[in-house]
Amino acid sequence: MHSPLVQLAKKRQHLVAQAQLQRLAVAAQLQVLHKPISLLDTGLNMVRYIKRHPVLVASGGSALLSMLKPSGLSLWLQRGLLAWQLLGRLRKKMRE
Repeated sequence: MHSPLVQLAKKRQHLVAQAQLQRLAVAAQLQVLHKPISLLDTGLNMVRYIKRHPVLVASGGSALLSMLKPSGLSLWLQRGLLAWQLLGRLRKKMRE
């Protein structure tokens, strides 16, 4: 009468042990991805910060540009304008 229950208990024990081994294997495989994922997370946090505080970023950027030589300033302004235009085009394409 207890035979089916004993068999179920043994089967359960085997499945729990198998699941533990699988969890360990997945954890070992994901360990390799830990550093790239943390870098991606840092980048996303930076983007979120820039979105939340655009005035701070713009004022910091303008302070940095003011420290450059005048010829360097115009070059960086050209690059900034190009980046702004490319970003606008990219946003427009993403909305479509």
